Amino acid sequence: MAYDEGILTDSQMLRSAYGSYGTGVTVVTTVPADGSPVGLTVNSFSSVSLDPPLVLWCLDKSANSLQIFEQTSHFAINVLAHDQVDLSNTFASSGEDKFSGLDYTTGAGDAPLLAGSVAQFECESWATYDGGDHIILVGKIVAYRRNNAPGLLYIGGQYARSTPA
Repeated sequence: MAYDEGILTDSQMLRSAYGSYGTGVTVVTTVPADGSPVGLTVNSFSSVSLDPPLVLWCLDKSANSLQIFEQTSHFAINVLAHDQVDLSNTFASSGEDKFSGLDYTTGAGDAPLLAGSVAQFECESWATYDGGDHIILVGKIVAYRRNNAPGLLYIGGQYARSTPA
């Protein structure tokens, strides 16, 4: 098998290599002091610890919502279902009211919990770390729920549906 090889200054090839690893698709949400909900699509979500129950996700330092998430006391991670591609695309865009007409409830710290998600993790902000051009945000889970719907995946620049092997 032949491999494409890149040098570390070729960010497009590196991004393509990262894309060969399939990830789940999430929408991370919070509510800042002004009360207007904020959310964005994230695929850099991972479990960290069971005791205490910790998860992490990463946010680009150039994101418009960076300061909001750095300062929030709570956030929610909504793991999207296979049929929520439109929701993923909405929260991946900028400049619009992403919550207008959206079915959601609120959890810890009033963070929005999106209807139809495969899993929802309500988190207290625990720590942030420098991660190069991103920050790493760690949350302590204070509540969670899940269902058995297939999840939404992202691999090779495309959405995919999770199915058992």
